Amino acid sequence: MKYRTLGRTGIKVSPYCLGAMMFGPIGNPDHDDSVRIIHKALDAGVNFVDTADAYSRGESEEIVGKALKGRRDNVVLATKAHLPMGDDPNQQGNSRRWLVRALEDSLRRLGTDHVDLFQVHRPAPDTDVEETLSALTDLVRAGKVRAIGTSSFPASDIVEAQWVAERRGLVRFRTEQPPYSILNRGIEREVLPVCERYGMGTLVYSPLAGGLLTGRYRKGRQADTHRAAFGFRHLRDERRLDAVEQLLDLAEKAGMPLTHLAMAFAIAHPGVTSAIIGPRTMDHLDDLLAGAGITLTDDVLDEIDAIVPPGTDVGTLDMAYQPPAIQRTALRRRLPDERSAA
Repeated sequence: MKYRTLGRTGIKVSPYCLGAMMFGPIGNPDHDDSVRIIHKALDAGVNFVDTADAYSRGESEEIVGKALKGRRDNVVLATKAHLPMGDDPNQQGNSRRWLVRALEDSLRRLGTDHVDLFQVHRPAPDTDVEETLSALTDLVRAGKVRAIGTSSFPASDIVEAQWVAERRGLVRFRTEQPPYSILNRGIEREVLPVCERYGMGTLVYSPLAGGLLTGRYRKGRQADTHRAAFGFRHLRDERRLDAVEQLLDLAEKAGMPLTHLAMAFAIAHPGVTSAIIGPRTMDHLDDLLAGAGITLTDDVLDEIDAIVPPGTDVGTLDMAYQPPAIQRTALRRRLPDERSAA
C-alpha cells in the first residue's frame, strides 16, 4: 500500500480509508466479524480508519475500539460529531456545548485518549463558525485531538472557516470529507480546488456512488441487496442508471470490475488524499483490496469524462448535504406579491 500526506498535517495515510459506517446494526451486527474485517484491512496496509458517533448510535465506534486494541499506535483514527445522538435538541450540532461532550463520549467508546482527526459531520448554519473553531482549538490544545476537519462543507463555508481561524488565531480545518464518485463530480469545480489552495487533505466518501457502482443495480432490474431495502432514491434514478450501463461497458472493455474502475478513478484526482471504502462483509473488502494496484490510463479517464463530464453530478445522493437555501422554499421564493416585475 502506498501512502500519501494528509494535506499539510504531515500525517501519512493510505489511499484507501476504511469507513466503519457498516459496522453495527445498520450493516453488520456481528462484532467479531466486523473486527476481523478491520484487522484484514489493517494487515493489507490500510492505516486510516473513519467512523462517527452517529453510526449505529455509537456501536460502530465501540467495534472500532475493540479492533484497535494493541494496534492503536499504528492507525490514523478519525471520527465525527454533529448528527443527533438523542432526543435532547442539544445532543447534536457544532456548538461548544455539544462537541466537547461528543468527543468525550467517542473517546470512551473507542477506548483511546485521543483521535487523530475530529470532524464536524455537517455544517451548522445556526452556529457561528468561530464558536465551533474555538471549541475544537481547545480540544487540540488539550491533546485529545491531533487535527480537525469538516464533512460536506460547501466551498464558501470552507473559505469562511479558514479566514476566521486566521483572524482569531484558532486551529484551522485541515481536512474535508465530501462525496465523490464518477457519478458525483461536482466537487471538482470548487471544493477540491479550494482544499488544495488551503493545503487541506480530502477523504472522499461514497466512491461507489452509494452502491450504484458495484454493478449490482441495473436498469429495468430489481436489485436484491442489503442497501436496496433502505429505499434510497438515488438507486432508482434513471439518469444515474443510464450512466452505470455505459460505465459497465467501459469497465468490461478495460478488463476490470466496475468497483475497481470506480475506486481507481476516485483516488486518481490530485486533490483527493483517500477514498473511503465501506465494506459490510469480508467479500466486499476482498473485492476492493484486489483493485488497489490498478492505474487508469488517460484513455480510460477520457472515456469516463465523456460519460460524466468533469465538475458535474448525475443526480444526487440521498444523504448529500443540502444547504438551507435549497431545503427551505421560503429562501428560494419571494412572497407572492413580490414576484412580478410590474
